[in-house]
Amino acid sequence: FYRLWLDPEMVYSCAYFRDAEQSLAGAQRDKLDYICRKLRLQPGQRLLDVGCGWGALVLWAARHYGVTSHGITLSEQQFRYARERVRAEGLEDQVKVELRDYRDLDSDRRYDRIVSVGMFEHVGVKNFPVYFGRVKSLLKPSGLFLNHGITNDTGWQRTPITRFINRYIFPDGELARISDVNHAMEAAGFELLDVESLRRHYALTLRHWVERLEVRRDEAIRASSETTYRLWRLYMAGSAYYFQQGSTNIYQVLAGHANDTPPVPLARSDLYRDRKP
Repeated sequence: FYRLWLDPEMVYSCAYFRDAEQSLAGAQRDKLDYICRKLRLQPGQRLLDVGCGWGALVLWAARHYGVTSHGITLSEQQFRYARERVRAEGLEDQVKVELRDYRDLDSDRRYDRIVSVGMFEHVGVKNFPVYFGRVKSLLKPSGLFLNHGITNDTGWQRTPITRFINRYIFPDGELARISDVNHAMEAAGFELLDVESLRRHYALTLRHWVERLEVRRDEAIRASSETTYRLWRLYMAGSAYYFQQGSTNIYQVLAGHANDTPPVPLARSDLYRDRKP
């Protein structure tokens, strides 16, 4: 079902567009590379991806930046798919994917870089201290953590829209205001180094997904059901509207340990120099 309308890398999160005419596949590759650049990945570093999905980012980071990647997920289907991709690309020595909860990671493990893309919306606002605290405990001194997730302007309230999403799309999902997210990160002992909104990028991403889903409607129904097709079409079209309108947003927050010397340059120009096509 997802393979019908996602890009070839199977990235189920916001893309990063150079312009409105760029293809979805190109924008998703650019997003993967943009995250690696923000993390200032270097060969030999250890990267943890919390909620690695179908494995696109851990593979990209290993393939293009020479890091040792560790991805964890709670989805058995995504775990099996990602592990097969690792084998198919011959990256077993560099990439490890596990079916594991982030709270169950070995406390003795430490990572140079940690990333989470489109996962913390499922953590639950009351669990932010546990989530951010656990990530901080796993991050080496002078390490970097990038949290990529959806926010809104009111916090999670009981409305017809949120009831629809929790019942049919994302059970127990919750959104928070970016100010609450930042506060929780600071309370856990992080220093915020860079906060960037990708709101317009997600509106474009969702429109691509809806269009691709509509084009392959019959295949999508055969792969799932007409109800599933209609639910996802409605959810993604509605989400595109709210991202465009501005009440829903998405942020990439780059952070390091408080009172530490972060491994980032004084200016952000390195993010854009010699950008890969």
